Amino acid sequence: MGLFDNMKAKLGPAKDKVSDLARQHGDKVQHGIDKAAKAVDERTKGKYSDKIQAGTGKAKDAMDRLAQKDGGPDAAPGAHPNPPTPPQGPPPAS
Repeated sequence: MGLFDNMKAKLGPAKDKVSDLARQHGDKVQHGIDKAAKAVDERTKGKYSDKIQAGTGKAKDAMDRLAQKDGGPDAAPGAHPNPPTPPQGPPPAS
């Protein structure tokens, strides 16, 4: 097993935990993002408003992707968001 595979195996449970937390507390995190954006915009006197709004949008999109990664709250426990499709065509010749 290579270094990358080893790291992926160790980080898998952490990734699942982050997704669960994003689903449970997504509204609080997005509120915090808005609050931080407002504070930065006020301190910079609106000079970087467009960049702040763009960054805020990207951060919220990332949170949404984390929360929806496992199929969302309506998915069955353990359900894969994109189940594998069976191979098409004739079986391989032996």
